[in-house]
Amino acid sequence: MPPSDTPVDVVVLVDDDGREIGTAPKSSVHGVDTALHLAFSCHVYNAAGQTLLTRRALEKKTWPGVWTNSFCGHPRPAEPVISAVRRHAEHELGLVLRDIQLVLPLFRYRATDASGIVENEICPVYTAYVDDEPRLNPSEVVEARSVDPQDLAISLRATPWAFSPWLVLQAEQMHVFDSVHVGSAP
Repeated sequence: MPPSDTPVDVVVLVDDDGREIGTAPKSSVHGVDTALHLAFSCHVYNAAGQTLLTRRALEKKTWPGVWTNSFCGHPRPAEPVISAVRRHAEHELGLVLRDIQLVLPLFRYRATDASGIVENEICPVYTAYVDDEPRLNPSEVVEARSVDPQDLAISLRATPWAFSPWLVLQAEQMHVFDSVHVGSAP
């Protein structure tokens, strides 16, 4: 079943230590007082070493139209996170992933978008590789672009407000900025 925002699609609520404490309909979780819940992010790379950036669909509840990492999502109750990663890759981008690696197992963030909606997630971060071009699901992604990581780092440093806050934080923790010096040209 593809991801949806219907009450049947629920997210896993967690405590501060990441232990499951219940579930809630996905449609009810993201608001001005968002409960801490489990999510994931994935950064997809092609054979040339470029990372796939996506621009969130304009009808997304949080950060509509904002550029972000390849894709994000929420595992369902009792669903292994790696299975959720594969499910969302297929649903949002039409991609089959290979070499999936957990790179930031303890990533956590809380951020408020311009409309006042809060993201509050324990969000392990994965990387993966693909051999094919994405086939975008327009209800999830309005645009996609593969970019060199160094060019991404320059853009993130120059205009962090143009990207999702979780991408900026993840890039920092994944050391994307390490090879970029102030004043570097793309």
